[in-house]
Amino acid sequence: MMSIYDLKDYESAKKNFRIDVPENFNFGFDVIDKHAKDRNRLAMIWTDSSGKDVKKFTFWDFSRYSNKVVNALRKIGIKKGDKVFLMLPRIPEWYGIIVGCHKLGAVVIPAPGLLTAADIEYRLLKSKANVIITNVSNYLKVEEECKKTEFPHLRHKILLDGDVEGWRNFESMMEHASASLSREDIEQTSSNDPFLLYFTSGTTKYPKMVLHRCTYPLGHVRTAGLWHDAHPSDLIWVLSDTGWAKAAWGFYGQWVLGTGLFIHNAEGRFNPKLTMKLMQEHGVTIFCAPPTVYRMLILEDLSGYDFSSLRVSTSAGEPLNPEVIKAWREASGSTIREAYGQTETTMLVGNYRFLPVKPGSMGKPSPDLQVEILDDNNMPLPSGEAGFIAVRVKPEKPVGIFDEYLDEAEENSRVFKDGWYFTGDKAYKDHDGYLYFFGRADDVIKASGYRIGPFEVESVLQEHEAVAESAVVGSPDDIRGEIVKAFIILAPGYKPSEELMHDIQEYVKKNTAPYKYPREIEFVEELPKTTSGKIKRAVLRKMEFDRKIGKNFDGIEK
Repeated sequence: MMSIYDLKDYESAKKNFRIDVPENFNFGFDVIDKHAKDRNRLAMIWTDSSGKDVKKFTFWDFSRYSNKVVNALRKIGIKKGDKVFLMLPRIPEWYGIIVGCHKLGAVVIPAPGLLTAADIEYRLLKSKANVIITNVSNYLKVEEECKKTEFPHLRHKILLDGDVEGWRNFESMMEHASASLSREDIEQTSSNDPFLLYFTSGTTKYPKMVLHRCTYPLGHVRTAGLWHDAHPSDLIWVLSDTGWAKAAWGFYGQWVLGTGLFIHNAEGRFNPKLTMKLMQEHGVTIFCAPPTVYRMLILEDLSGYDFSSLRVSTSAGEPLNPEVIKAWREASGSTIREAYGQTETTMLVGNYRFLPVKPGSMGKPSPDLQVEILDDNNMPLPSGEAGFIAVRVKPEKPVGIFDEYLDEAEENSRVFKDGWYFTGDKAYKDHDGYLYFFGRADDVIKASGYRIGPFEVESVLQEHEAVAESAVVGSPDDIRGEIVKAFIILAPGYKPSEELMHDIQEYVKKNTAPYKYPREIEFVEELPKTTSGKIKRAVLRKMEFDRKIGKNFDGIEK
């Protein structure tokens, strides 16, 4: 295979770019330990929330640490195939524990710290998790649920940073664990073994489990190599919480290629000034952030910052305004390259270093993938016509495409049809083959990079005594891309008021992850429905687009 760095244009990339998959690929042994042979090779620069406490780690550090994780977990009976629910902030231990689990063959379930107790209960029961590893800041939410719910599969609760009755102390476990480990010490893992289990939001159901196999990190060579253009000499900063798939987009492929990561353990609200300061101080060469971040950064006075180290700027999660791309380029000299993918996939479509950027476009399909825009009959559409984004998965499913929605036979039948995986999103392509995001075929809301299922929010709203019925949609927002908006029919005896609106918002904040609460509420007398009684969220969403940006849902100027 031609080196990824030798690809000169899109046509040559289509002919030469392939991802080789070893039969027994193991990310821990075949990537981390391989790079660790050079004991000085930088893997990570980490800093705390203030940006003042800075630590550097080599691949050798992560190799030794992950070996200790394996031995510590083996000692308490954790083995290949066990499921590890991991809820930790952006700290080096998160990465070391993940690598250790991958070496062992345990299935990692990453979880954001924003989850509520009810969210955690649902995920522990649904996944049948055997182990939970978290910190002092989050364990009480687990304890709250353990007191009222039995988790028959949960064998161990491990606390990273403290002593609590009923929990194992991770530091003590690691203190007595050996840093020596060979591949022969543990059960052999196969490239087809379960690897990661992500929860992703749906529109009419609670979050689904996305199962990835052990080859998943190799799929992110597309993400890191084609889109980020990451070299071993680079330092890349991908802004994402550890509980989201975007975090996977920011270290698997990069570490496969030997690229160093910059990790800022940000806490609380996003700080544009500190972000720019850290980028400059540490010489970040590749910056990847959701559109929300770029929108906030360009509101700052960027003239006083040194962008000389910045080589590549990228963004994904939702379409980026051309005005933002222009403002960032004028300030930094770097053009933001957008891309498209999902929790279920690696990068599918992108703007690559060997491809001219068209503002507003997601770019072109990854050279090794067949990505098409299909109509209702699963037939390819001509340029200019919007249809469903689909990826060819037969005769052989490409590396990096998820295996299935676990325990969701009906959903799997819906998305895997006629040899295609249907992403649930819509786009159109131009005469040059560039794709443009058009909208979601379902009703998932993308707000500030988060994927939010309306059903999740509506279920909590329904528990409030004042709510008779509700419908939740995404509403356009200049900073966040979309915000959660709720249309509510009040129960008898209640009247619309500012006080009631705030009460409902606070109720949702307390009973589900805070980022899901409706920032806007509109009290209505009725909701648009089909003859069978299903709420027409698309009608409400179109109305919001009409109101706020003067476009109808078909994307045509009024």
